[in-house]
Amino acid sequence: MTLILVGVGASVALGAALQRISGMGMGLIAAPILALLLGPIDGVLVVNVIAVINAALNTRSMRADIDWKKFAPIAAALILGVIPGAWVIPRVSTDALQVLIGVLLIIALSVVTLGKRKVPNVEGVVPSAIAGAVGGFMNTLSGVAGPAITVYAQAARWDQRMYAATLQPIFLVAGSLSFAGKEISGAADIGTIDPAIWVGTIAGLVVGVIVGKQLAPRVPKERARWIALSLAFLGGLTALVRGVIGLAG
Repeated sequence: MTLILVGVGASVALGAALQRISGMGMGLIAAPILALLLGPIDGVLVVNVIAVINAALNTRSMRADIDWKKFAPIAAALILGVIPGAWVIPRVSTDALQVLIGVLLIIALSVVTLGKRKVPNVEGVVPSAIAGAVGGFMNTLSGVAGPAITVYAQAARWDQRMYAATLQPIFLVAGSLSFAGKEISGAADIGTIDPAIWVGTIAGLVVGVIVGKQLAPRVPKERARWIALSLAFLGGLTALVRGVIGLAG
């Protein structure tokens, strides 16, 4: 149990620090590790809960840079992905979905990043709502909403500082909806989580928030942007690999 707690705390701390610096990181770093240590259902559930707390703290500290008009349609559409995600978990093998999501994310991120000059500026309620719905589905399935929203943010040419800040209330809503959806549908049960795990996650979160807050002002905006993009690619790759391993097993 000690090694598990260390792994949980360390992954949460790293995820929290990266999220404060670049805008995301908690789900991308902590979700795969916690899913491995605690199992895919309990691990992602813990990430959903701790991500809500982390996002709430970041929303407060980064509120000056949040664009609430851009937040609104994405947040409103999250539920469109959460509901089918919660329905899918206990009924359908999610491995093929993970592969599909991973491939699509990698392709989309490659297009909007490497081919940025050739991609038209895409903004509006419909594309942002699509990003929100996909993000909600992914967050419920694997604890990761950021990559889907990053695709839209890149296509819409969001400024890095505004992007990092606006993601926080989006993650707050996404995590809350995903947790509620799982509990209501019976896809997961928070009562099955060992209390010691919560101690480890909270300890890791405190460390990560403190470290991230100290480092964030020292990281240049362009470097923070590339950290965010790298994490988004990692999210797509992680989904792909987890799906392939699941199908192979």
